[in-house]
Amino acid sequence: MSDLLHSRKFLLFLIIFFAAAIYLGCAVSPPSLQDDVDAVQAQIAKTMLLSGDWVTARLDGVLYLEKAPLIYWLIAISYKIFGVTDWVARLPVALSAIALGLLTAAFGMWAFGKRAGFYAGLCVSTCVGLFLFTRVQIPDVMLTFTIELAMWAFLRSLDEEEKHPRLWAAALAASLGVGLLLKSLIAVVFPIAAAVIYLYATKQLFVRTTWQRLRPFIGALIVLVVAAPWHVLATLRNPPYFAWTLKSGPGLYHGFLWFYVINEQLLRFLNLRYPRDYNTVPRLWFWLFHLLWLFPWSVYLPAIAKLSFKPVDRAGRARLLALCLTGFILVFFTFSTTQEYYSMPCYPALALLLGSAMDAEGDWIKRGARVLGAIAALAAVTTLGIAFAVRNFPTPGDIASALARHPSAYTLSLGHMLDLTFDSFAYLRLPLCVAGVAFLLGAAGNLRWTGMRAFLATGVMMVMFFHAARLALVVFDPYLSSRPLANAYLAAPPGKLIIDHHYYTFSSVIFYTGQDPLLLNGKFNNLEYGAAAPGAPAVFLSDSEFKELWSGSARYYLVASKQGTERIERLIGAENFQTVTTSGGKFLLTNVSANHAPN
Repeated sequence: MSDLLHSRKFLLFLIIFFAAAIYLGCAVSPPSLQDDVDAVQAQIAKTMLLSGDWVTARLDGVLYLEKAPLIYWLIAISYKIFGVTDWVARLPVALSAIALGLLTAAFGMWAFGKRAGFYAGLCVSTCVGLFLFTRVQIPDVMLTFTIELAMWAFLRSLDEEEKHPRLWAAALAASLGVGLLLKSLIAVVFPIAAAVIYLYATKQLFVRTTWQRLRPFIGALIVLVVAAPWHVLATLRNPPYFAWTLKSGPGLYHGFLWFYVINEQLLRFLNLRYPRDYNTVPRLWFWLFHLLWLFPWSVYLPAIAKLSFKPVDRAGRARLLALCLTGFILVFFTFSTTQEYYSMPCYPALALLLGSAMDAEGDWIKRGARVLGAIAALAAVTTLGIAFAVRNFPTPGDIASALARHPSAYTLSLGHMLDLTFDSFAYLRLPLCVAGVAFLLGAAGNLRWTGMRAFLATGVMMVMFFHAARLALVVFDPYLSSRPLANAYLAAPPGKLIIDHHYYTFSSVIFYTGQDPLLLNGKFNNLEYGAAAPGAPAVFLSDSEFKELWSGSARYYLVASKQGTERIERLIGAENFQTVTTSGGKFLLTNVSANHAPN
């Protein structure tokens, strides 16, 4: 076994094993697609596949111009290969998370040695943040992969011992181009800014041989070849082509290029974007949350201070570049709008620093293991204690009945965490017990051992903990997803589907039913800009239009929240609708007049 732990191939295999156990394991047997962005991404890809239009994204036929398309293309390709299902929609993100762990390990092995690279890959693969922010289909893990690959390619292009600098310079440019198709300008800004800061710090910025090795002109051409075709096609298909204005507001439509560049990049950075359908995390919390996102490995962060950042060897250069990237990203978002997951591209950089420190096994690493053991022991007592305390609590219906709602917080990624109550833990007894056992194993490993044995015990603890989280998401499924409503609609007599309020609120209904619904008072937030485009489909209903349709002889179904149902009752009267089914605090209603009409 000792010989195997010195084998580069075996250590890389271990990273794949850990990452696959977490991300593939949680992707192929997950709960349903969640409402909001999770099902929205899956539905856009589904629409692209069925319509054949892979250039312009649409929701319910309405232009959706704010995001880059590569994640849609990857999901659509997965559909083409495996079929249109929810677990297939998750494959690109799951595989990207596994690839990120493998890339981080390979980068670390090149820079610091086999064990340090393994530790770096283990850190990024099993940290809380990466798992948490890959539970929905957002492209940030893919963006993180392209940025890390760009940084590694940058260092290898400059390395005098590198035998293929031109190949790595091309890989750097290709990474930037792919990143543009994932998350637009920040995919280029982050790595280039970090590289410039690094070159300035190492006094290479104005050295001719630096640019000869990086080959910026050929690189720019590669970036254009990769990214320009979609940008040009999207601009041509969604005129006007050029609108040089900062004016943004209700009913204004300036085409694709203005919305995608001016509104989504510049005005969003300045917090002036319209519509403002997002929230921002307080700056101090944005920084401090990284102790949680990097948990359990964040206990070793103090050991990074003992590392050398002098660029005198490959290890020092890699550490300095990781520091430049992390610092720029954190400072950038300090002056911009922030969501919890925006800093994900610095996770691998911090993991590389952690892996390097863990390999040194200094006093701070030994102390960190003991601290982690104590935290895990406390977590085990807490989780198992809660499970024991709620063992006899009743669990009627689904978990939604035991949750408190905080809609104002849902524009933040962790907004639903505020909904938890003590009564809700009764529905989570099994996940709590699994998590408690995981923490017990982690506590025992870290209190007894140090070094690789403790790190492996921590990795096993996190694999078990993440599967406990998956079990919890299954319990939350009726609350986070509207699939039961979709199943009831498909089993009911045919009728037109209407969504109350906003498309995002019940997006999983649309994915699972395969219907293009009408939207009652839904012309706001993400769909507002596309609704103002010439030729936008007539899918938006006002209250008066809804009342006219609902009172006719045709059959209609309405999906609404509890608050929405109460509003509908005031609008049309309780005698004019009946409830088909309810799940997770959401309702499927149908019009009574249609039920009395002959088929």
